[in-house]
Amino acid sequence: MSILFRAGAVFDGRRHLGRADVLVEDGRIVAVGEGLSGDEVVDAPFVSPGFTDAHVHPIQGGLERLRCDLSEHETRQEYLRAIREYADSHPDVGWILGGGWAMPAFPGGTPTAADLDGVVADRPVFLPNRDHHGAWVNSRALEIAGIAEHTPDPPDGRIERDADGRPSGTLHEGATALVSRHLPRTTGEDYYAALMAGQSYLHSVGVTSWQDAIVGAYSGMDDPASTYQTAAANGDLRSYVVGALWWERRLGIEQVADLVGRRETMSSGRFRATTVKIMQDGVAENYTAAMLTPYLDRCGHPTDNSGHSFLTAEAIRDAVQALDAAGFQVHVHAIGDRGVREALDAFEGTSPERRHHVAHLQVVHPDDVRRFAGLGVAANLQMLWACLDEQMVELTIPFLGAERSRWQYPFGDLARAGARLVAGSDWPVSTPDPLQAIQVAVTRVEPGAGAAPFLPEQALTLEQAFTAYTSGSAWANHRDDAGTVSPGTVADLVVLDRDPFAGASEDTGSARVVSTWIDGSAVYEA
Repeated sequence: MSILFRAGAVFDGRRHLGRADVLVEDGRIVAVGEGLSGDEVVDAPFVSPGFTDAHVHPIQGGLERLRCDLSEHETRQEYLRAIREYADSHPDVGWILGGGWAMPAFPGGTPTAADLDGVVADRPVFLPNRDHHGAWVNSRALEIAGIAEHTPDPPDGRIERDADGRPSGTLHEGATALVSRHLPRTTGEDYYAALMAGQSYLHSVGVTSWQDAIVGAYSGMDDPASTYQTAAANGDLRSYVVGALWWERRLGIEQVADLVGRRETMSSGRFRATTVKIMQDGVAENYTAAMLTPYLDRCGHPTDNSGHSFLTAEAIRDAVQALDAAGFQVHVHAIGDRGVREALDAFEGTSPERRHHVAHLQVVHPDDVRRFAGLGVAANLQMLWACLDEQMVELTIPFLGAERSRWQYPFGDLARAGARLVAGSDWPVSTPDPLQAIQVAVTRVEPGAGAAPFLPEQALTLEQAFTAYTSGSAWANHRDDAGTVSPGTVADLVVLDRDPFAGASEDTGSARVVSTWIDGSAVYEA
């Protein structure tokens, strides 16, 4: 049976075609044009390739949606009310888990155990923030973990302390493991339910495939590989997924052989473990992103802190070279300008066929922008973050200073330099809605905010942003028969209620997904 998408307009993965119909047979697109006919007709005001999220954590996001989910709230009072309500409605839960709070809701971005103690004192609380580089804990959790005044900071993290040196309730980076190692074991059933919840949510915003950016044990979560394997075998995994196997930074290249074995045993059905994820640094807001020069203090004076490179320059180079030789794609987290440079240095001499990519790219030294195209390394953009939101204004720009702040999220410069652009959400760090992210990429303004655009010269065109989220990210996942609307490609499609190219750029995010299709079958209908 054939399906005719009677479209008002089509974006083909690279260009806005205007008015066209799309004919699908046996899960593939067979024709694009006018005057077509099919057995079933779907009215489609706008058709695009389904979005591919090149950096996302759907099981983590699904777990948060099923637990104490703070992602829809914004203020300290809202968070505390939601935590109290969750605790009261789940009296038998031993630990209060979930997360999704935003750093700007608290002075200095660091909430306190005392606040949590006021709403949950009898049970331990462990709540990662939205970027999952820190966690909010109460006094009971600190007690269980044995974290006290004289507990040293781990090498890869920091315990936030009050003026007297006592732990105050926020843990940064590797310090979160001091508590997360005591969390109750999440069951296989829990992880499976989380994957199904995450997949459904992604389908509802038009995402048809993705790259899971951490497949391994990390931040209190078990390795989700078996969850994916079971879902793929059962047919419950409707999307095509690439898993980025976690690079354990405490080990060296001796782990490559194990990763090769995992790739072979895990890849089946719609799940392929063909990528390795290296986290090179932290985030700017807590001074852990790796910078070429030190951060500033609140008075604008240089500190003695230039952030964390989790791998030395030599170690990341050895890792990338060994993984490239073993046939892996490498996916690097790099936020600071030193982290980005160390990643690019490590990619020197690697094969462009691997389609390596660097994600986040918050601060990129101007000398490094042109290197992406030269090395054949893709820029994996989290577009939603490129705006003057509260976190940027209060917790980032003051500590970067004027010059480095102008190097943030240089999407336009990367495009002009010929870099290949791919896109991801990093959900649950931020919303997985590609349309919200695309709007920011084009306007450089937070959706719904009246702020001035942030570095408007770095904006992308609407076609560039849509391309990154469709054919660009499909390319990163080595899906060369997806990401475009053209004869012969798979019918992974999203139907919107309007043509974003016909309206104002600031209205892009208000378009709504009508339906999402994978292999010519509907997986979501509004």
